[in-house]
Amino acid sequence: MKRKGEGSDKKGSGIRSAIEELSSVVRDKPGIHQDTALMIPSKPFLSTCNLLLQVLDKIGPTMVVLRQDVHQNIQRLEKLCESDPSIHSNLVEVLKKEDSEGTARKPTSSSRALVWLTRSMDFAVALLDRLVKDPNQPIEQAVESSYDIALKPWHGWIASAAYRVALKLIPDRKTFISLLMAEDEDYDQLKEDVQCLVSLLLPLLDDIHSVLRSFHLDKLKSN
Repeated sequence: MKRKGEGSDKKGSGIRSAIEELSSVVRDKPGIHQDTALMIPSKPFLSTCNLLLQVLDKIGPTMVVLRQDVHQNIQRLEKLCESDPSIHSNLVEVLKKEDSEGTARKPTSSSRALVWLTRSMDFAVALLDRLVKDPNQPIEQAVESSYDIALKPWHGWIASAAYRVALKLIPDRKTFISLLMAEDEDYDQLKEDVQCLVSLLLPLLDDIHSVLRSFHLDKLKSN
């Protein structure tokens, strides 16, 4: 079985690539409870988010609005990081800067982009976790439960109503699982990869949520 990063052009290999990318984040990032300065490396985190977009793609048209939102938020943060890598290599510093300028809550702020990107990653992780933990759960139920926890509390009624309609377009579970698998992979191997990814991503997301709370950004809702 190919492991981390191998065959990155093959179907379903995004999860393995995300594991490799995220491993570098976990290895290099000081923990939030350590005495060292808090660090959320911009580029590795955004690369992982780009790879997880593949999960939304495989759900199909149902997630097109969410996918566009995720893509736009990634682009906004990537553009900021590229403008001055030495300053914006740490997402925490981005939050500090906008907080001091009083711009963090503006619709086009990088802080708001990080808030929604983190919530979208919460959704993707919750969905993957449910799919491997309960093989008998219908995918519609897995998607709906993940949405209700990660995104619904922050969406207005228009976004929630649109999502309910889009639920009807979700592929069946067997089709979705087959799309997630790499060409050399069976279900047990996919389950192992997903569990590894979830175990790596959850602590990072927890750290980011803690940082967002410290800047009073954790309750932001859609406009």
